Amino acid sequence: MTSDSLENTTLNRHGRASRISVAPMMDWTTPAQRYFMRRITRHALLYTEMVTTAALIHGDTARFLAHHADEHPLALQLGGSAPAAMARCAELAENAGFDEVNINVGCPSDRVQNGAFGACMMGEPQRIADCVAAMKARVSIPVTVKTRIGIDHRDSYEFLYDFAARVAAAGADRLIVHARKAWLSGLSPKQNREVPPLDYARVHRLAADFPDLPMSINGGIVDLDTAAEQLEHVDGVMIGREAYRNPYSMAGIDARFFDDDAPAPSRFEVVESMRDYIGRHLATGGALKNVTRHMLGLFHAQPGGRAWRRVLSEQGGRPGAGLEVIDAALARVTPAERIPA
Repeated sequence: MTSDSLENTTLNRHGRASRISVAPMMDWTTPAQRYFMRRITRHALLYTEMVTTAALIHGDTARFLAHHADEHPLALQLGGSAPAAMARCAELAENAGFDEVNINVGCPSDRVQNGAFGACMMGEPQRIADCVAAMKARVSIPVTVKTRIGIDHRDSYEFLYDFAARVAAAGADRLIVHARKAWLSGLSPKQNREVPPLDYARVHRLAADFPDLPMSINGGIVDLDTAAEQLEHVDGVMIGREAYRNPYSMAGIDARFFDDDAPAPSRFEVVESMRDYIGRHLATGGALKNVTRHMLGLFHAQPGGRAWRRVLSEQGGRPGAGLEVIDAALARVTPAERIPA
């Protein structure tokens, strides 16, 4: 691990890096996406996609734990509900150099429910508390929980309070609350991110009632002004889809929330900083689209942004596509956007 990574790890253990984080998202927060996001923000806490305990213990362990040193501070998100298996996976995460291990108690998909983890486990708060306790007994890195404000018709404040009280008593280092409840049937995962109404006030109340439990809020936060407003009530803000749809919106995080006065890179500089990574990816047989699909939104709402997206989408998936596709896409961006800010 580099000296910069060690410094970031220290920040994470003291809680500072979790002020702003990018949410774990299945099929989205891949190693390539995280490396790309790190070109834009040096300090925001990043998360892996959710990995199940069964996959991590019995599957391709090395692949699931693989990450670039530049991705730190970085958390591994786990899906599971068996305390012993969760503790073993937390240990694997710590040994692999992750800065945090997080328990997913928020995903409502059928596949996750069939595996008896995710949002359905809000209905078994003591089971999650037992997982937290078992993991804390095995590792020194933070053990955190990401949850919803409720499930189905169990969505009273008392229900949420009881859940928080149990995980806090078990030693959880932070609670990340998506400020929507989840419907375990009747809504798709996408609808569960949009249909249940947001209730920020409930999360604020929970944070006030648990002053010794660091708390982050997630859900519907699409700009840094809103994030700053939320930090008046909670300890951290987790940004999800906006970081993917409009990744350059994250460029102001370091100066605003981490007192880093280094200038933010321009969009063009971000692209240039990805060339070596892309070259290594191609040299090992990887497809260009596996990286460039995460870069489509870099010029979101900018002159030439649609052309940039179109060239990468249409040409990035062709057999043998290489860095020339990046050059072709950049040629469609207006010169003003290619000058460092």
